[in-house]
Amino acid sequence: QVRLVESGGGLVQPGGSLRLSCAASGSIISISTMGWYRQAPGKQRELVAALSSGGNTNYADSVKGRFTITRDNARNIWYLQMNSLKPEDAAVYYCNAKTLAFNYWGQGTQVTVSS
Repeated sequence: QVRLVESGGGLVQPGGSLRLSCAASGSIISISTMGWYRQAPGKQRELVAALSSGGNTNYADSVKGRFTITRDNARNIWYLQMNSLKPEDAAVYYCNAKTLAFNYWGQGTQVTVSS
């Protein structure tokens, strides 16, 4: 069992930055991939960024060069640094942890990009 708690969402102006955090607890060792997804109103949930246990990263084309996923192994927290935010980045962001058997989700954190 893995428990995920996100924080760091909020309101930011276009061009601004935010850092999302996801604190993981439980069977951390079983996680093979950790990531961030987002879901805007009326749209499907989409992958934003992922980080494998081996250190490989994967980003959505729309965020490449602007967003960075990292992990603090000592604290079992992973982050999504979001720079140069655009109105189209506004969504509920969910952290995700994949194990061999399950897909775990956090509760979501709202990101609003507006002037």
